[in-house]
Amino acid sequence: MKPRITISLSADGSLEIHLNQMGRDLLVRELLQLSEENDHFHLGPSERDEVQLSSRAYRTNDKIVEYGKILFRPDAWDEKYFPHVLGDPN
Repeated sequence: MKPRITISLSADGSLEIHLNQMGRDLLVRELLQLSEENDHFHLGPSERDEVQLSSRAYRTNDKIVEYGKILFRPDAWDEKYFPHVLGDPN
């Protein structure tokens, strides 16, 4: 079996990530490789994407997320470039 990852928005707008064991292992491996030198990876349906996403919905009213990017953001970077994302949101 090959990795299977489906990302969708449910009818109530909740983000859901469905994955099989190989999909989980692939996603975790890519996440663990993130660093300041390797700061992002792509999600999508193409073989060019580091993590391929399935476009088959689990439910008929799900909205499939076809493309995405996961970015590694060290606190020092955000402190310098996006300080508004740090600290208490209230």
